[in-house]
Amino acid sequence: ERDPYERATPLFEASQRRSALTDPTGNFATMRTFVFALAVSGAAAFAPAGRSMSMKMEGNPLQKAAAAALAAGLGLSTMSPLAANAITKDEIQSLSYLQVKGTGLANRCAEAAGEGKGEIAINGKKQLVDMCLEPKQFLVEEEVAKKNGEVLKDFVKTKLMTRQTYSLDGVSGTVTSEGGKLKFVEEDGIDYAATTVQLPGGERVPFLFTIKELVATGAGSALKPGFQWGGEFKVPSYRTGLFLDPKGRGMTTGYDMAVALPGLQNGEEGDAELFNENNKKFDVIPGKIEFEVTKVNAADGEVSGVFVSKQPSDTDLGSKVPKNVLLKGIWYGRIE
Repeated sequence: ERDPYERATPLFEASQRRSALTDPTGNFATMRTFVFALAVSGAAAFAPAGRSMSMKMEGNPLQKAAAAALAAGLGLSTMSPLAANAITKDEIQSLSYLQVKGTGLANRCAEAAGEGKGEIAINGKKQLVDMCLEPKQFLVEEEVAKKNGEVLKDFVKTKLMTRQTYSLDGVSGTVTSEGGKLKFVEEDGIDYAATTVQLPGGERVPFLFTIKELVATGAGSALKPGFQWGGEFKVPSYRTGLFLDPKGRGMTTGYDMAVALPGLQNGEEGDAELFNENNKKFDVIPGKIEFEVTKVNAADGEVSGVFVSKQPSDTDLGSKVPKNVLLKGIWYGRIE
């Protein structure tokens, strides 16, 4: 049987051809279509078909026993992919440090408990706390040659090279209701994660997964299954001003030119060929994200769902043209 995610992918590809994600006008139509496809397929959309989830248990006997008990309690070894993907906030908080250490659960986002069919009305101003975003798939826009010889830009699947430290957690912000719309403004938390993926050809693409200064809006006055909101955020440079490249050049420190290549940096044209490499700059580029709510636990104020985010990759402090990175995953938050 085909993976549910694989069944959802053609919906995204078809919608991408109709209104491209690369549209400079910033049309969210394709992203909303794909978010809806993920919401329909649920958490199982991200689970590998027919593959059980196992944990490598190393260390002292206490850690082995704790990991074994965790696997049995959460059903990570023999249960279905859907059950393996579902974990609530209460289950995560009930675990000790040794039970979580080495299992990858610290990188996981929770899911709203219960049936998830309730709704949370937003009256005035409230806080969205404990927000977590966990990407499940990483795609990078590349030029792809079709069978007829035509070369088109398309998003291709990549291999994740970063260890399990790529999710965002503890993000918080303000949620307000104004004029029949909900507005979320991100304010604090672990809102960035340095991540690297590898293209099929072997090229590695570093990027800063983030939702810094996100302002998301959506039509409605309550968070309930099917509610969608989205907006733009800022993507800071992958590296900071103190970074030195292999030739000792930096933005706020280091050399201002490649000392070992003087012949390429003098004469009539000066350092035109190496201008971008020599003149480092801290780029801040906008990104876009769309969320959809799939489950709501009104009793505890929990909300969870799926998201699709499009953002640029690293520019190497201005010396490279960024690639478009498409992220698809799950999210969780709690209203206070």
